[in-house]
Amino acid sequence: MPILGIGIDILYLPRLISLLSRRGSKAFATKILSSQELRTFQLLAEQHGEDKTGRITQFLGVRWAVKEAAYKALYPIRPTWKEVTYSSFNGATGVKPTLVYRPVNDDVGPANKLHVSVSHDGDYVYAQVIAEST
Repeated sequence: MPILGIGIDILYLPRLISLLSRRGSKAFATKILSSQELRTFQLLAEQHGEDKTGRITQFLGVRWAVKEAAYKALYPIRPTWKEVTYSSFNGATGVKPTLVYRPVNDDVGPANKLHVSVSHDGDYVYAQVIAEST
């Protein structure tokens, strides 16, 4: 199972906070999130309102970093923001984070398995994606 590419990204959250203050979190979410991620974002926004806890910023930051890393790992394939969907770890079920590339034309090409790892601490989010062919 050859590795086709590795991508990493680090995001400085104050940069994202500045962007969100100018454009708004809903507009940003609509631009970068897949339909599944957007539904989760809308539920989170309803629960957290003004986002004083930073949950919405962290949610968007993780997905932005993951998608940037996926773009690098999949090169020369050029996925759009909405073609990549990230689902995070759920400790209750023991499911690890997943990343799925669903291109509009349903042809994933040679990269048909993606591995993802995300870490966040303080002002930083780090993401790594490995694209593999099975």
